Amino acid sequence: MQEVALAAGVTRGAVYWHFKDKADLFNAMMDRVSLPFEQSTETLNHAAPAQALLAIRAHLKVVLQRVNDDVRARLVFEIAMHKVEYNAEMTRVRERRIAARGLHVALLEKALLAARRAGTIKSRQSGRQMAIGLHALLDGLVQNWILDPEGFKLQPVGLRALDTYFAGLTVAE
Repeated sequence: MQEVALAAGVTRGAVYWHFKDKADLFNAMMDRVSLPFEQSTETLNHAAPAQALLAIRAHLKVVLQRVNDDVRARLVFEIAMHKVEYNAEMTRVRERRIAARGLHVALLEKALLAARRAGTIKSRQSGRQMAIGLHALLDGLVQNWILDPEGFKLQPVGLRALDTYFAGLTVAE
């Protein structure tokens, strides 16, 4: 917290005036960068079943684009993915991350099941299995790119990987 205070040009007491601890500060940072992602999930809730797969792709494209283009969001995600130690002090941060993952998987599952009802998905996997796989693919792409941004271009590689995943869902098993 002392480093935060120095970087902000305020006293440590001023930081504690606004945030009760590191977890509170970190969750506030996550709120700020996560809101646009959460807003893009609204497209999943309002898509017609026949357009659900396209809505999922559009939502995931927004995520990839934002991580690629927004330096501030990328830095916060880098901290969350590679630098946070989930000790007792950071339990609320871990719980928040798990809750966000659960919400994202649930929204993907709902949209994937709508796409199945519309006939655009043929896979017999459960909606949850498909959603977890899709979320894991996205999360893995983002984590690996943040670890080594020079290793691959996030947007084109990410979109091709997602399209490959979607293609697998459209084949009857």
